[in-house]
Order: sequence, then structure tokens, then C-alpha cells
Amino acid sequence: MTAVVAVALGLLLGGCGQRAGSTEGKPAYGNLRDLPEELGADGTTIRVGDPKAPVTLRLYEDPRCPYCEEFEQTGGGPAARELTLLRSVVTEYTLASFLDDRLGGSGSRKAVNALRAALEEDRFAEYHAVLYGNQPDEAVDGFTDANLLRLADEVEGLRGPAFDSAVRTMKYRDFVTRSEQAYEHAGPDPRGPGTPTAVINGNRVREMYAGMLYDRGAFGRLLNAVEKDPEGWEESVLMSEDMS
Repeated sequence: MTAVVAVALGLLLGGCGQRAGSTEGKPAYGNLRDLPEELGADGTTIRVGDPKAPVTLRLYEDPRCPYCEEFEQTGGGPAARELTLLRSVVTEYTLASFLDDRLGGSGSRKAVNALRAALEEDRFAEYHAVLYGNQPDEAVDGFTDANLLRLADEVEGLRGPAFDSAVRTMKYRDFVTRSEQAYEHAGPDPRGPGTPTAVINGNRVREMYAGMLYDRGAFGRLLNAVEKDPEGWEESVLMSEDMS
């Protein structure tokens, strides 16, 4: 770890971690099921949480990516979910599926399609958590129709004729394609920014600080720091220039 990164992490880990006053007084969401979910106007962004939250976290993920699983299970993901429930953060997802082409198979595309189908039932956040909690090995094309439907049984109210049919027929294949294209266009590489990538209030966490994505405490404190100082936080060495 470089001296700059060590100092930056030290500053974040040394903070109190309390939420800023801008969201105080608003009732927190009780659980993932209570979170509002919607498809963004661009037709590819899936938005979860209070749209008026002071911090916008955009995540680029591929369902087969093991690093995304690490982020979601033991890294910054749990902190982001907690702050989304507390209305401090609204989380936006761009779902990629490039690993199918690199590794063979169709598991990423099938999982993205199923996640889009879950959004129609207002169960995206719950199903998203279940999929990453049961992610097959990256080399195994394990997100089959049968497995996706079996995992959907873990989300109360998700299974039904509409959802099951959408999974089996790849109803949202156009969404899958457009979502992958949105990922690729996010750059800076023509193939996309890599997964997982986190963009906070329009600023991408640079690759040299990517280790923060896998540290729950550090990532949570970073999100809190953005909420507390929405104007001045951009001067931090932890962020790149505006990603636009």
C-alpha cells in the first residue's frame, strides 16, 4: 500500500462514521423489500432507494464477476445497503454481461434478464442480494433458468407466471443488450470500466484505490464523508475527475 493510500484509508477509518444531519428526521426503510425501485429514464439504470438521497452511488456489476460477489457480500456492498436503507444513499445499477463472451455460456445474460424481471415485481433489491449470496464459480455457467427460478423461491412473492415466463423466455433480452452497451460506453476503456466499479456523485473511485471497495468500514465512511461535505469532498485524493 502506498503512503498516499495508507493516509487516505487512515483518515476514513479514523472517522466516527456517523450519518450527516441532512437525512436526520426521515424514517429509515425497514428492509430491502421496503426500498423503492424504478427503471431510470435511460432504460438501463435500475435505481434503488430514496431518489432525494444526498449521495448517489452507481455500481457497474456483472452477475458472474467474483469481485462483485466479494464487494456485495463482505466489502462495501453491505455498507451501501445499510446507508440506502437509511436514506443517505440512492444506489443505481448498470448490469453488464461481458463475462459470458469471455468465459462462454449465458449465465450473466440470463441473470441480468432475471433481475430485470424481478424489478417488475418490485423485488430487485432482494433478488440481487440472493443472487450474489449464491453466485456459482466464475468458470461455471451456473445461472441457468432452473437455478434462477430456484433462487427466486428465496424471495417471498417473486415467483409467479409472469416472472417465471420472463426468465424462461428471456423476455428482457433487449434490456440485457442495452445495459451491456451502457456499461461499455461508461469507459474509460472501450470495453467498459471493469467490475465492480463505483461512481459516487459522478466521480469514479480510481483503480489505485479499488481496495476500498472491499473494505466495508472504509467504504461506508467514504459514503458518509460525501454526505457530510457534498461540495468539498471532491478534492479528496480518493477520487478522479468528474466521470462524464
